[in-house]
Amino acid sequence: MIENLKERRRKLNYSLDDKSIMVLFSGVAPYKSRDEKYPFTPNKNFLYLTGLNKENMVLLVKKDGEKISETLYIEKDDPQMAKWMGHKMSEEEAKKISGIEEVKFVENFKNDLGRVLSQKYERIYLDLEKQGWDDPVTTVSLEMAKKIREKYPSMRIKNIYHQIADLRTIKDKKEIENIKHAITITKNGIYNMLKHMKPGMKENEIEAFFDFVLKQNAVKDYAFKTIAASGKNAAILHYEDNNAETKDGDMILFDLGAQWDNYSADISRTFPLNGKFTERQREVYSVVLETMKEVEKNAKPGVSMKELHEISKNKLAKGAIELGLIEKEEDIFEYYFHSIGHFMGMDTHDVGARDAVLKPGMVITNEPGLYIPEENIGVRIEDDLLITEDGCENLSKDIIKEIDEIENFMK
Repeated sequence: MIENLKERRRKLNYSLDDKSIMVLFSGVAPYKSRDEKYPFTPNKNFLYLTGLNKENMVLLVKKDGEKISETLYIEKDDPQMAKWMGHKMSEEEAKKISGIEEVKFVENFKNDLGRVLSQKYERIYLDLEKQGWDDPVTTVSLEMAKKIREKYPSMRIKNIYHQIADLRTIKDKKEIENIKHAITITKNGIYNMLKHMKPGMKENEIEAFFDFVLKQNAVKDYAFKTIAASGKNAAILHYEDNNAETKDGDMILFDLGAQWDNYSADISRTFPLNGKFTERQREVYSVVLETMKEVEKNAKPGVSMKELHEISKNKLAKGAIELGLIEKEEDIFEYYFHSIGHFMGMDTHDVGARDAVLKPGMVITNEPGLYIPEENIGVRIEDDLLITEDGCENLSKDIIKEIDEIENFMK
């Protein structure tokens, strides 16, 4: 793993402009209430380049011609605080994990940065990810950009986010192994729910059987908040209440995933609560399943995400006409109102452009759906696909989704 980290940094560092520096922060967990903090989630770009997932760390890279230096800043251990919170990561541990030889304490970072900015360097790269214009300026990098503009107006500020994102879209062997393991645990959690669920249970009661398997397998975090949506609730795309009583004759839609070593699984399955599809449920489910297979067949290098979405939209539209839901194909958006998928990796909705052209090593989701609230039906089926040299590998193919397989399993 350490060689992978070094290679990632090497690629990124040599792409920087001459006479420039780069600063990346691991981040700090915000306060939830009084002295309670939210669980810490590291900045994924920092984690991707260093392998370190601890709070209040900083990576400083300097590039001067062919000379590149890396310095890592970590928190100093406090013997008194260690009695309450445990010991901080040591310098040797940080070196061993990251492969960065120069390690200092974070209290020295601002003075070091001030000296560097006063030298011959002309540009500073920061991770300036921002989702929208009105998003608050809350990240350390955005705050630093404001201060640098005030204190060093001649210093050019550049955004390194997109360059790191481009690297992250192609997964290496270890990343794929982590995703596969997350999918295996997710599969076991789904099967545990199927073995125990029955009509009349609350959605969250069924969800608890998934939670148990994740805890049993030492999963530290979920890929995202679980969706367990029965009946009409399944027609709400991001339904998260999971508190309704399930009813005999309804289906339940699960959208869920374990996270393993900071890599996500993202799986959707829709099952009949009593173990048997009605004729109408079977018809709707079959349209979604056939669409999924068509998309998987076309997922390969050179094809864009936009093209895959068009395939799914056209296939679902034809099916919806046969189901009597719509008369014209352009009306499919009434029952299918999301894209066919997204990139997946360290983030469940991982970095990668919506119109990106697929390349070997990319991992995407394949998740068509039909949502018919007036019939208490919502069907989404989702697999995770690894793009290979000549097609794709379905990483979640072993999680049952054929109608006969589902009914036989639930008997």
